[in-house]
This record gives sequence, C-alpha cells and structure tokens, in this order.
Amino acid sequence: MIPATELKNALDIGSQRVRAIADRVSKASLQNQDGFALPGSVGANGATSTGSGVDIETEMINLADEQLRYTATSKLLEKAYDQVRTALKP
Repeated sequence: MIPATELKNALDIGSQRVRAIADRVSKASLQNQDGFALPGSVGANGATSTGSGVDIETEMINLADEQLRYTATSKLLEKAYDQVRTALKP
C-alpha cells in the first residue's frame, strides 16, 4: 500500500502541473502577458497554435491527462484515509 503522505505529495505535484499548463495556455495568444484569449491559427495537422509556439491541443491533452492522474490519486488517498478511520473505530 502506498503511504498517505506519498499520495498527498503526488496530489500537490499534480496541482502544480495543472497550474503550469493553464498558465502556458492562458499566455499563449497574448505574447506572455496575463489574460486569456485563444484566437490562433489552425496548422496543417489540425492543431491550433499561436505565435508563441504553444500548441493548444497538446496542452489541453496534457491537462486532461493530469486531471485523470489527479482523480485517481485522490481516490487512492481517500481509500487510505478510510482504512485509517476503520482501523481506529472501537
């Protein structure tokens, strides 16, 4: 069984990755300024890219992958806490 602290650390790392992906996507079409806009051009492979070289579709795939990992890890952590609660019941 994976220790709860290791699962919590994995969730923290996942949150940081999601923030980084969201930051890259939000700055993609604004020349590294804060804000959010996605007007970009569609490339030959169908991917939407911006002048900053960020591939929006790739970033969204990364975000979806990270969300799945986060959900799975949080469920494992929930099970670990449930086992601790069960063990502590009189």
